[in-house]
Amino acid sequence: MRAAANLLESGASVRQVRAALDGARRLAPDVRTPLAELRLVVRDRQVVVEQDRLRLDPGTGQTLLDFEPVGDLERETRETLLTGMVRPLIPPADAAEVWFQRASEWDGDPERWESAVDAYERVLDMDPGYAAAWNNLGLLHHRMGQYERAGECYRAALEADESCCQASFNLGSLNEDLGDFPVAVTWYRRALEMDADYADAHFNLAGVLAKMGRAESAAVHWRRYLELDLGSPWAKIARAHLEEGAEPSGGDAETDE
Repeated sequence: MRAAANLLESGASVRQVRAALDGARRLAPDVRTPLAELRLVVRDRQVVVEQDRLRLDPGTGQTLLDFEPVGDLERETRETLLTGMVRPLIPPADAAEVWFQRASEWDGDPERWESAVDAYERVLDMDPGYAAAWNNLGLLHHRMGQYERAGECYRAALEADESCCQASFNLGSLNEDLGDFPVAVTWYRRALEMDADYADAHFNLAGVLAKMGRAESAAVHWRRYLELDLGSPWAKIARAHLEEGAEPSGGDAETDE
């Protein structure tokens, strides 16, 4: 969480950090804690992975070119020629990662949601097991009010990757929106089984438990949320619930990869 906080303090958005974390997991699937074991930094308002003098886009795996002084570029070129290393700066135009990156750029703009849906569907045509694409496609349908399709996509994400805690979280959010609080609690708890430090899951679970009149159980998760995400705007809401015992005001967070 300290590494994530450093990224946020450096200007990254929560969505950028989550997207970078998901991408880092794909780049290094054997790494259990990407934020702790990989060097993620903010460069030019973008979260990137730095490794072995390379700078990588965690969303695509693409090597990024630094705009260094000419002398440094000439040195890099000479070293590249000497080692025989070729850096694929531009992946194939039909690569799933390219379309995933495009969709990720579009899905934050409601005017481009339809384009983002098309792009994620193109990703899944190329790679049906791409869990993050299923999750993000589900989140778009969720935001567009297409709840049945959203649920199908979230479940497909879990079928592709049973450890996709974001999909479990989003199923909790979906069922909460549908008014099925007990099922929402089940999915939020499942997300926390996958990642005990999933701050948003603690926040939303606390909110649902409070709506169900289970104030003491809710307080456990409000407190845990504050331990994990003390400086966020949502921390004020959690603190208010603990201090005042107020009813939840709704407006749950959603998780994008």
